[in-house]
Amino acid sequence: MVALVSRTGRHLQRYNQGRRQVVGCIPYRYRVTALGEEKKLEVLVISSQKKGKGMLFPKGGWESDESKREAALRETEEEAGVVGNLEVGFHLYIVLPPVLGKWHFKSKNQDTYYEGYMFPLRVEEQLEFWPEKDFRQRIWMSVTEAKESCQHLWMKEALDVFVHRLGSDKTEDQRG
Repeated sequence: MVALVSRTGRHLQRYNQGRRQVVGCIPYRYRVTALGEEKKLEVLVISSQKKGKGMLFPKGGWESDESKREAALRETEEEAGVVGNLEVGFHLYIVLPPVLGKWHFKSKNQDTYYEGYMFPLRVEEQLEFWPEKDFRQRIWMSVTEAKESCQHLWMKEALDVFVHRLGSDKTEDQRG
């Protein structure tokens, strides 16, 4: 068995104009309903490590020895215990960038400013064991439920971008 541990420390952390750079994912899947006909979009949220701080999407520091995509995948596996593919959407034959956007925000608890990037992650595997299993809960929910329970405005905005992009896509998943 391989020991699973999260990266710690901030000595490799990236900053841009004094803003700590963080990356994360909106993990999603399509669940077939009981009738087996309709596909229902679900997103995965995780609990904050601090009790009572609500739910959020997995995210964390982007470090200097990894790409933005690598950091997003690593953070999602460490915090939520899922792996998959960062999706690239198509709209009118123009390839959309996989990143959903860039947000600037201030920490609620500290005087720290952040630059955050979010990616859509089509979940391929949900792990039984992952580094932060003992510290976090993970819950699949509808987009509406996720917007209600998510504690960060910038993550809610990223979810809106994601849903809009899915509505614009002409991928096989959307046609059924």
